[in-house]
Amino acid sequence: MRHLIEPEDLDLEEIKQLVNVGIDMFENPKDYAKVCEGKILASLFFEPSTRTKFSFDSAMYRLGGNVIGFSDAETTSAKKGESLADTIRVMGYYADIVVMRHPKEGAPKLASQYSSVPIINGGDGGHQHPTQTLTDLITIQKYKGRIDGHNVAFCGDLKYGRTVHSLIRTLARFGSKKFYLVSPEELQLPDSLKRQLIERYGVELVEVHFIEEVIEEIDILYMTRIQKERFFNEADYLKLKDSFKLTRDKLKPAKPDMIVMHPLPRVNEIGYDVDEDPRAIYFEQSQLGVYIRMALISKLLEVGPYARG
Repeated sequence: MRHLIEPEDLDLEEIKQLVNVGIDMFENPKDYAKVCEGKILASLFFEPSTRTKFSFDSAMYRLGGNVIGFSDAETTSAKKGESLADTIRVMGYYADIVVMRHPKEGAPKLASQYSSVPIINGGDGGHQHPTQTLTDLITIQKYKGRIDGHNVAFCGDLKYGRTVHSLIRTLARFGSKKFYLVSPEELQLPDSLKRQLIERYGVELVEVHFIEEVIEEIDILYMTRIQKERFFNEADYLKLKDSFKLTRDKLKPAKPDMIVMHPLPRVNEIGYDVDEDPRAIYFEQSQLGVYIRMALISKLLEVGPYARG
């Protein structure tokens, strides 16, 4: 039995295989419509989610399985003080696999220590979001033809954005050597992560203050929202927020085959006029998230293309 708590739980060959299986599921969904027949996914979301929760639910239904769970911890026994360990022990009797999102960093790791079924981390605090990383990788593979070898810029909240932390580490594992970091000083990538990327993977990090400084050089622009709640006062937020907004005008000098990604939800960091640009693929990215999660569920349950024997 295996769990997915962080991207490093998968080696590079496993990730490549998941991406290829996910693309095949996207292109031939009917071939996989019954691989999880009789299986149950427990969807335990201790904090709100739209895309992650519903993409997992959709993935399980598309595989022929069923879903139980909750999207509000206030309606569960956690409200009465039940420990996470006890909740997970019980879920092992009700479901074959569990996906959970939790506001506390490390909660899915703790859950995996008590679980009798595979645990998937659907996001824990500002720490990790491995299935969003898999979604990002399948998108890069589909639209750029390969995962590695691209100039990637990350823009917005790089300090607290768990999607950024997971993806940049994984791209470094795949051999990417240069990243552009576009953020206000208050939301720069954590120093500990910068050191890890430089010392372990030998990457070059180029920090800039405006998208326009790098837009001509990059192959992938990964946008995230500037979070108002991270600033000490509203005046600082108002001063900075539009500096990190992507518009059609800012996109004009970009490469014709550059792609714009975003884990969603967006607030005002991407103008709605950008949606009409063929390089904007964040909605297609969200769609592909269903199919990579189908591949992951199949792998952890050892069914369909991952069936033993």
